[in-house]
Amino acid sequence: MIGERSKVYFTNLRTKAMVNNLPMKLQKLIRKAGIDKIDFKRKFVAIKIHFGEPGNLSYLRPNYAKAVADVIKELGGKPYLTDSNTLYVGRRKDALDHLEAAYENGFSPFSTGCHILIGDGLTGTNAVDVPIKGELLSSAKIGTAIMDADIIVSLTHFKGHEMTGFGGALKNLGMGSGSRAGKMEMHNGGKPYVVTEKCIGCGKCYQICAHAAPVIQNRKAHIDHIRCVGCGRCLAVCPADAIEPSDPSSNVILNKKIAEYSLAVVQNRPNFHINLVIDVSPNCDCHSENDLAIVPDVGFFASFDPVALDVACADAVNRMPVLPGSWLDESEKISDDHFVNAHHDTDWRSCVEHAEKIGVGRQAYDLIEVE
Repeated sequence: MIGERSKVYFTNLRTKAMVNNLPMKLQKLIRKAGIDKIDFKRKFVAIKIHFGEPGNLSYLRPNYAKAVADVIKELGGKPYLTDSNTLYVGRRKDALDHLEAAYENGFSPFSTGCHILIGDGLTGTNAVDVPIKGELLSSAKIGTAIMDADIIVSLTHFKGHEMTGFGGALKNLGMGSGSRAGKMEMHNGGKPYVVTEKCIGCGKCYQICAHAAPVIQNRKAHIDHIRCVGCGRCLAVCPADAIEPSDPSSNVILNKKIAEYSLAVVQNRPNFHINLVIDVSPNCDCHSENDLAIVPDVGFFASFDPVALDVACADAVNRMPVLPGSWLDESEKISDDHFVNAHHDTDWRSCVEHAEKIGVGRQAYDLIEVE
């Protein structure tokens, strides 16, 4: 309702010897934020997380997943970790590779105390068409194992992102829960093109593409838009910054579709959201590498409102100093916003504004610190 503000809870990363540790602080935070207000008894609980692309070391440690799962089990719930398969070439493109990647990065029933289910099945085709009242979409293709849950809990590594500005709870819920067909639907607002004079013909765009859309001729690339699905991975890997979105509004459209997919995931069932603002890398954990963090670690945040949560985390990051030698430090400053300075063509506010408009949550928040 107009004038209301959502509550976002925060704790810093300071601990006391023989008193607490970071997993304990995370558990205290989510309890203070009211996670026990949800009736978990005998309910299936999807903990939506990103297992990290092998080679990347910025993803959340399994210890944090265990801390959350343990609280849910104490409250009578049946938690499991989940994520959907990727659209692009990598180690998480089908359920078997995805599970191996998760195990390699330390996620297992033994380390987390709960099982892993890949949201959209073996090949990314196991999905539910969920009706929504969106402005761009009337339904969203969400992984069946995610929609089968009685309760959704998002556990998100809050970091930068080359297309959406940052990756927070909404990105984790919307893009991360979409099946492979859903991801294509979100990405198709615009397709990239190659600035020929910048192209060095290295072929990295071809290597990362699952659809053989980039074509190299005479040591110059061009993109076949018939094959291209608009996922944007080629933009991220081009060492010469020779690939650009063909439609300046495509990132805004992507963000709005992510908001509408988030609506499909959270509507009509209890949901709770946790963002860890640590190792704030400039790019997504989908990369098989991570760069130096762009700002110092901030802390842990939790809320029943994923929109307010993301805004609170963005505000907190923007209050932090830029780390010397980081991607952000070397980027041209065109704004007072760290995420815009890291990726000039992004507009993260388009996602939270649209999410608020369609009823996912509110941007206005009160921040409550937990010792």
